[in-house]
Amino acid sequence: MASIFSKIVAGEIPCYKVDETDKFLAFLDINPLVKGHTLVIPKREVDYIFDMEDDELAAFQLYAKKVAAAIKKTIPCKKVGQAVIGLEVPHAHIHLIPIQAESDMIFSNKKQQIPADEMMAIANAIHSNM
Repeated sequence: MASIFSKIVAGEIPCYKVDETDKFLAFLDINPLVKGHTLVIPKREVDYIFDMEDDELAAFQLYAKKVAAAIKKTIPCKKVGQAVIGLEVPHAHIHLIPIQAESDMIFSNKKQQIPADEMMAIANAIHSNM
């Protein structure tokens, strides 16, 4: 059974797309910790990030770096934190989270409720800084 992220890649489920290449996709988390919380995924379905081939993992991290730079240009923050947890969705993914403090990356924090039009504006703004 395809993961929810594979369904997003296939266009079966909509997302707030930030950027896309032939191998990777970046989109806003629909349950963000903060505004600009972005997920970066490989289009190829692989459950565990460390099961990726070395060259694919390196390219994945370099792509995430570009997305993080665009997030930092768009969302006022001290840094963009990176987290890889990988238990909630069986598809490798990197969380990129604009942070003011380390506590902004505590996943048990209350999730933000951001209106759809604002999510679209955030995704478009980050994309314009790619």
